[in-house]
Amino acid sequence: MDWLTDNKIPVGKWAETFVDFLIDNFAWFFDLISDVLGFLLEGLTDMMLWLPPLVLIAIFAAVAWALHRSWGLVISVVVCLLFVVNQGYWEETVQSIALVVFATVVCMASGVPVGIAAAHRPWLYQAIRPVLDLMQTIPTFVYLIPAIIFFGIGVVPGLIATVIFVVAAPVRLTHLGISSVPKPLIEAGQAFGATKRQLLWKVELPHAMPTIMAGLTQCIMLSLSMVVIAALVGADGLGKPVVRALNTVNIGKGVEAGLAIVILAILLDRVCKRPAPAEKGQS
Repeated sequence: MDWLTDNKIPVGKWAETFVDFLIDNFAWFFDLISDVLGFLLEGLTDMMLWLPPLVLIAIFAAVAWALHRSWGLVISVVVCLLFVVNQGYWEETVQSIALVVFATVVCMASGVPVGIAAAHRPWLYQAIRPVLDLMQTIPTFVYLIPAIIFFGIGVVPGLIATVIFVVAAPVRLTHLGISSVPKPLIEAGQAFGATKRQLLWKVELPHAMPTIMAGLTQCIMLSLSMVVIAALVGADGLGKPVVRALNTVNIGKGVEAGLAIVILAILLDRVCKRPAPAEKGQS
């Protein structure tokens, strides 16, 4: 088999040449993206850190109440976040929340329209499906390397890597929700003279909303799972103390930071989960 290994296809060389071409010709573009994303993300983080912890906790509790009208959830949010403050990880928690929120907004804003377009055009979904599979299965560290080359060390490459890893979830679930709309429901809308836009906004999206909201929670959970990996390239947040604990074999710090990540994941999942529809009372 020496003849096979001696005639190696230079895939790595091709990739390196392509990356060098992008850096030589589009470095200004990557610098612009890095500056804009860094400014927005750091601005969101600074704005939340500017508020006293108790005020921000009260805001989170108010959002939980507005979405779910559940005192149990409100109390859980307050108690859990006060515990994070008690453990000394408030700043890191806010930084992680900013990263998760920003990545989720970017993924939903780009993934939902692509999922809708793919549901209406089967050929498009067949074309992007291998790309989605690649984005979800390729090891994260592989695309961290070009992210660092293009955007440098810091929070931006961590954000880019998070978006690449996460965006496939809302695309797939939006496609599933829109594709699952019953044909009779669409035919009924068409019979009443609904346009394609009206069918989308008044028939397809309302029916697919539970699946799309599942995509939202998937975005949040997957983004939070990238916190530690993002810390390896300089992103702030709860991943940094975990990495430091790993490097120093500090069990106590690792447990504290890991518990803060678990608490944040549970709270975000409960708060962002779609409320169950209220049952109608019998007359």
